[in-house]
Amino acid sequence: MLTVRLSKEMDLQLSRLAERTHRAKSFYVKKAIQKFLDEEAEHEWAAVVYKDFLDSGEKTISHEEFLKKYPHLND
Repeated sequence: MLTVRLSKEMDLQLSRLAERTHRAKSFYVKKAIQKFLDEEAEHEWAAVVYKDFLDSGEKTISHEEFLKKYPHLND
């Protein structure tokens, strides 16, 4: 369980959106958190790939070579 305090303005915006779309406010909060988590995961793997690239001394690789080297990123 998680409790989040929103500013009055954010709560009002969220309430209006929920009312207009006939969805619960929690639906949009969960959706926003999931988007943030997905973006953070993407940033993490990008940093790993970039470090690997710098450490390898390679100049560039093709898209096909990238997918072969990092198949787990092709989900």
